[in-house]
Amino acid sequence: MQLTFLGKNSTPGDSPTLYASDQDTYVIQGWKVHANDLLMQLSVPAGQTVIEVPTELFEHLTKDGQSSGEIKKFAAPIMLVTEQGTCVLQGPEMHDADALSQIRMPDYETCIEVPKSSITALLEEDSGPDHSRAA
Repeated sequence: MQLTFLGKNSTPGDSPTLYASDQDTYVIQGWKVHANDLLMQLSVPAGQTVIEVPTELFEHLTKDGQSSGEIKKFAAPIMLVTEQGTCVLQGPEMHDADALSQIRMPDYETCIEVPKSSITALLEEDSGPDHSRAA
């Protein structure tokens, strides 16, 4: 799997990062979620993991041809939005050795791989009721 770096939102020691893959997916690198109060709100199946990233990370979607990186509706893979304005995402943990070799990732981070369509659907206006859940 070949990754294309789209961008990151970094502060010293933190590096949530967004990549596009050649498999029509996005690879999202974020902080591992260990907080029981967040995990207790989710049902995490085997093979999936939970990460947290700043919502601003999705602004880098414009580098992959999206007209906007503004999340307009919150649905899977975004499971929660925290009081701090970060997104808690759930998805299949990345295990592809070729992809992982292209990523610099500290021990307290991991990454998930999700279909591009599941992310781009979040950029569209939703005329229905807001079903977002706050953490």
